[in-house]
Amino acid sequence: MNRIASIAAIAFAVAAGSAFADDITLDPVQHQSLKSRAEVQADLSQFQQARINPWSTSYNVRSQARSVLDRAAVHAEAVAITRSGEVAALTGEDSGSAYLARRPSVSTTLVIAQNQR
Repeated sequence: MNRIASIAAIAFAVAAGSAFADDITLDPVQHQSLKSRAEVQADLSQFQQARINPWSTSYNVRSQARSVLDRAAVHAEAVAITRSGEVAALTGEDSGSAYLARRPSVSTTLVIAQNQR
């Protein structure tokens, strides 16, 4: 039994000895900032003066949210979607996979951020 333990210990030592650290990889593309240092400092100052702590348990993101549609418009849109059969198709037995397969494909153009100056 002692022999099996020593063979296992040697096997683990040999396996552990073959791990090597690699060099860091530097990105060759220089970062191009969209804002100047002064603009970033101004944004930070404005945030600090607002005395808002987004990490607070009492922070409510929705307190300043305003809808662009009134209740009647939202209700009319929901009724129109329901009557079109889309709701029934998406909540059917196949969870809408057949309905979504028949729809035309969506654009695959990915826009992560846009410069709005």
